[in-house]
Amino acid sequence: MKRIFVFLFSLACIASAEAQLRLPSLFDDHMILQQQSPVPIWGWSHPSQDIVIHVSWDTTTIKTKSDNTTYWSTTLYTPPAGGPYTITIKNSWGEQRILQDVMIGEVWLCSGQSNMEWSMEAAGDGKLAMAQANDPTIRLFHVSKSAASFRQVHGEGTWKVCTPESVKYFSAVSYFFAKKLQQNLNVPIGLINTSWGGTPAETWVPEARIAADAALLAAAEKQGDDRPWCPSRPGVVFNAMINPIVPFRIAGTLWYQGESNTSAPDTYKQLMETLITAWRKEFLNDFPFYYVQIAPYTDYGMDGGVLIREQQIKMLEIPKTGVVVISDLVNNVKDIHPQFKKPVGERLANLALSDTYGKTGIPSKSPLYKSMKVEKGKIRITFDNAPNGLMSKGGEPTEFQIAGEDKKFYAAKAKIEGNTVIVSAKEVKNPVAVRFAWSNASIPNLFSKEGLPVPSFRTDN
Repeated sequence: MKRIFVFLFSLACIASAEAQLRLPSLFDDHMILQQQSPVPIWGWSHPSQDIVIHVSWDTTTIKTKSDNTTYWSTTLYTPPAGGPYTITIKNSWGEQRILQDVMIGEVWLCSGQSNMEWSMEAAGDGKLAMAQANDPTIRLFHVSKSAASFRQVHGEGTWKVCTPESVKYFSAVSYFFAKKLQQNLNVPIGLINTSWGGTPAETWVPEARIAADAALLAAAEKQGDDRPWCPSRPGVVFNAMINPIVPFRIAGTLWYQGESNTSAPDTYKQLMETLITAWRKEFLNDFPFYYVQIAPYTDYGMDGGVLIREQQIKMLEIPKTGVVVISDLVNNVKDIHPQFKKPVGERLANLALSDTYGKTGIPSKSPLYKSMKVEKGKIRITFDNAPNGLMSKGGEPTEFQIAGEDKKFYAAKAKIEGNTVIVSAKEVKNPVAVRFAWSNASIPNLFSKEGLPVPSFRTDN
């Protein structure tokens, strides 16, 4: 009887042992690792166990050891883009995990709220592209919606090869970004989509970062937490949808959010700088952060929409950031979700190709207000990012206003001269300030010669 008990106890120990060598959900078959980089890898095993890793692209043996909490971590050094490869992980109990069909390429994190989450199935230009989306070198990892009061570690999600079926409910903006990147770089592209419609930016920032800043905390308190479709408390989405994937190596981040922060726009640039700084620290990587300026929409309160757009231009002061302006891509200003996502994704790709990958001859930056000068009852506005000049579509430039010392703004006539615009109004003899597209739903017609729209701005404060 004693021998039977010992035998059964041994079987129970073996069964328990089989479940001990574990990896975060991010490390799985079909994954893509960032090329030519130190790539952190981590997991759990028995306490104080030797961990040995073999990768098929190299003959080096990587060794580490789990601590007394069962956690282990080490670093893989990846080759230039290619694959497929395998990664074999063993512990000293003989347990083993083999990751198959691992590709090496460029990995981008895609985050934000509903316009980033918007799927290929839902997008106005997604279904046709979806039917043709057999792209074995594009891999998709979708992080399930989740929130938590404390940091989570394992996470949820599965890597999938891009097919019409797997991309159907995946982020359309992300896919179109990846498709253009893959066509231009000819390397595998990995996308990690972690987005949640309606979430304010505070939910994506570590809670301690918000609590430590009085202005950010006051703005966060305006959010409340009564939305039935998503949480609004600081840090709770970061805990469950970002923390489980840090410090995975990424090439950069795409961000499409801001609609849910229009109730407290004045601190948005500060909030996003806090988010970007925190994420770069968590990912151990000073990665580029490219984002989409929110689109014209009628139903923001007061000037919330245009003020957020102003803050999103100010975010360019943060190192290694870039903005995509989409004021011309709106088919219905009463819909907070512009239907066509392909041009948004492709503009993001152009920004990455130009700024991250050093490709030349790709127009990627919208003209931005630089300075103003009063000239005999008129104001001349000068723009950056317009080396070949400006143009207007459908007639003279629209959406300009001009004011004198009385601060009353009048509709203005505008004339393009090179990379400048001369603005005037008969009601204003001695102008001091200009505003352009200064309302939540403005769709102006001023562009660079390359076809990129000029975002809203004001010369006063």
